[in-house]
This record gives sequence, C-alpha cells and structure tokens, in this order.
Amino acid sequence: MTLKKEIIFYIALFLLILTFSMVSDSFDYDLWARLIAGAGFVETGHVLTQDFLSYTPIHTWWDHEWGAGTIFYLCLKYLGAYSLIILQAIMIFAIFFTASRIVKMRYEDSHCNIIFYFFSVMAILCTLNNPVRSHLFSFLFFTIFIYIFEKARRGENKLLFLVPVIILFWNNIHGGVVAGMGLMLMYALGEILNKKPFAKYLVTFAVSCPVMLINPWGWDYIKFLLMANTMDRKFIVEWMGIFSSYQLSKFIKFKIFMVVMVIAEILTLTKKQKLIDWYNNLDKTKYIVILTTLYLSIAHVKMIPFFVIVSVCFIYEDFYKLIKNVKLPEWKDKVIYSVIFAISFLTFFTKEFSLPVGFNRYPVKEAEFIKINNIQGKLYANFNYGSYLSYKLYPNNLIYMDGRYEEVYPDYLLIMQRDFFMKNSNWLQAISIYPPDIILLEKDYPVFEAINNSKEWKLVYETQKNGVFIQSNKVKSNYIMPTDDEKHYKNTLFDTSIKFK
Repeated sequence: MTLKKEIIFYIALFLLILTFSMVSDSFDYDLWARLIAGAGFVETGHVLTQDFLSYTPIHTWWDHEWGAGTIFYLCLKYLGAYSLIILQAIMIFAIFFTASRIVKMRYEDSHCNIIFYFFSVMAILCTLNNPVRSHLFSFLFFTIFIYIFEKARRGENKLLFLVPVIILFWNNIHGGVVAGMGLMLMYALGEILNKKPFAKYLVTFAVSCPVMLINPWGWDYIKFLLMANTMDRKFIVEWMGIFSSYQLSKFIKFKIFMVVMVIAEILTLTKKQKLIDWYNNLDKTKYIVILTTLYLSIAHVKMIPFFVIVSVCFIYEDFYKLIKNVKLPEWKDKVIYSVIFAISFLTFFTKEFSLPVGFNRYPVKEAEFIKINNIQGKLYANFNYGSYLSYKLYPNNLIYMDGRYEEVYPDYLLIMQRDFFMKNSNWLQAISIYPPDIILLEKDYPVFEAINNSKEWKLVYETQKNGVFIQSNKVKSNYIMPTDDEKHYKNTLFDTSIKFK
C-alpha cells in the first residue's frame, strides 16, 4: 500500500469515528462524578478520598478513575464541551491506529482495509459511543501493550522499558490497569508454551508490580483493585453477559462481528492437517489472548472492546487470508471512501458540536424542577442518576448512592436499592433505614405505583419517564414548572454549585 493510500485510509477512519461520536444521543452516567473528582483535584491540589455527596454510610473513596476525571475536567474547563467529543474520537482512533500498526507488523499484504475497520468500529461503539468514558484509557493502553509485546516477540525489546512508565500513568487514570498486568502474564505463558523467550515478560511484570504502589492510597488501593475486579456485579447492566436475558436482544452488531471472527479462526485452524503439526505451529500466545478476551466479552458487556481490539490485531490477517482469492470490483474502495467522506462532512455541517442534553436518559427536567423550587433535603433515586443529581443539586440535596458503588459505598446499599425498585420482600428497608425527603422514580419499575398510591408520598412532578415524590406533609400548594426550552438545558448542561475554594 502506498503512503498516499495509507494517509487517505487514516483520514477516513478518523472521520468515521468522529462522525459516530458526534451523533451519539446520550452520555455516560458516571461522567458527572468524574467531573466532580477532576474539579476536586485541580482546585484543591489533592485527590478526593472522602465522599461528601451522600447521606448514606460510606467508606474511603477509592477513586480508580481520578486521573481520567482530571483530564475530562481540564478539557471541559479550558476547551469547552465539544472537546470531550473530540477527545473520545481521538482515543478511539488511536486504538485503531495502533491496532493497524500491529496488523502491518504481522501481515504485510494489506493492513488498511476500510471495510473491515468499518465493521470493527461499529462493533466497538456498542459500548463506547457515550462520550466520554474513563475506560477508554484502558482500552488504548491495552492496545499499546499488545504493540509493545508483539515487537518484543520479534526481538525488538527496547519498548519494554516503557511498560512500567505506562503502568504508572495507567494506574492513576483507570483501574483497568489490571488488564495490562494480566496481558503481560498471558504473553509470558504463551511464549512458554511456544518454547520461545519468555523471561522478559516476567521481568517487566516484576518491575511493574512495585510501580502499582505509586498512587494516592498505596497498598490499600491494590487491595481495593483486587476486590473490585473479583466482586459479584450481576445486578449491574454493563457487567451482565451478552447472552443474559436482559442483554439477549442487544449488541447485535458486536454479536455478528464476534461470530464472523470466531468462524474465521475455526476455518483457519481446521486447514491444518496433522494434529502434531497443528499444535506445534499454533501460536499459543495469540490464542490465549483471543480466548481470554472472547470469554470476557461474552461474560461482561463492558469487556466487549477487548475482543474487538484483539480481533483487529490478530484475526484480521486470518480473515483476509481466507477471502484473499475473492474477486471484488476495483472501484469498491472509491465508493466506500466517497460515502464515508460525504456522510462525515454532512454531519459536520448539520450537527451541533456539543454533548447531547439527554432528556431520554437523564432526569434533566426533574432535576430542574427540584432546583427551581428550592426543594432541599435527602434525595433518593436510582444509582444511575446519582452523580448527575449530585452535580446539579448539591449542596441542597444529598443522594442515596450513585455509580461509584464499590468505590464509595458498602455492598448492601445496592442490594437494598434493587429490592426497593423491584418491590422485593423488605423493599421498604432502603427508605425506612435511610429515610429521604424526596424520591425520584422511573415509571417502569414496580415500586412506582406502590409509592404513588401511598399516603406518605405525593407525586408533585412527572415526565414521560420519571416522577418526583415529596413527603405528603411537606407538599406546597403550587410549584414552578421547568421550561421546555432545550436551549436552556444545553446552555446550563455543565452548571454546578459544587465549589472547592
């Protein structure tokens, strides 16, 4: 491939990713907690280690994403909201750029087929198209590690010296650093089975271990990471399996991509004739990484990007070896590139460059109602809503809990909240042990009708999705209704009363 074609490929790939980032209609539930943590660090000069947003019991705030929050806050403060979209696009592009260089290292024939990357981008954006998420950093560093280790497998070991340095930053940006440590061990095991030099991976791992201690909490943080990565999260949607009953009809693009990649590898492996030759020639490192990430992606929705990344790095070559004799029209690439460029530029000219307000995802008007009516007190709401409500309503309102559950709260609070929303036995425990002044509920939960029919609570405001309840003896005769003007919410999207100085 000529340099000109390669440049066109990368420009098209970036525009494709940027376009998808711009048309996202929602954003991460935890973005607000990340911005609060980032503001705390920038404005005070130290990492926040104690929660101040909740009225329920808490423990030390093990903020494994404080570095990512700081980056997000600095982007927002100095570059504006659009910078978060651009940051996401740059990071996803960097992932695919690095993966493409790995492909080129392994498979010289054709490393820049835009069709393959188009479907890879579609598959990965199933979970990443919510600008912007902290674990993007982990997926990027994970890809960089594969590049470094693939270089090392070819005898180019100099880049291994960068691994502990990256671990230092990764460890303080996102808790997904454990994926990098695990990848080192996978390469070591794979090269042992390949009967090739493996000690360098173990030495790199050994040097990286003490680097992990360089964080705001020291050894206690390592214990937290071990706990967080082994805890049961079966009630958290993004930690459910992709074939669980709740997720069965979702992530179809990834599931199709996954099936195609698995079939490609099965066909590649079955081309081997003699069993002894098949095993001896098998790249054990490659398949340990593929199978591990495949399992993680099936077991947890949140892990889907790992398998997509590994598929680009390792399965791309096998896929194209299988179809290399298929004759396609020479003009196909010109048509595809033309469509990508046309759609991208059309989006740039017609789409506003800012984060979406998220009326269908967040209690935007509900929070506005509580704010403009100065309804103060303890606010009980779904943990997904928690960080947004804190960002918008603190200090007048404290929350029950938010998405930082393992970082801040004891486990039983989430269990009690699940029982409350699903109206399980003892469902009233959550609001009787920790009584709120305000309850914000989604209408599709069984508990909504129960609270709506109770004498203790009065529905004072509702939208199509949610309802706001206040204790009956505290209800006023009339309330100010929030505006329907979307521009107002766009202009005030990042307004907050949280101050650290």
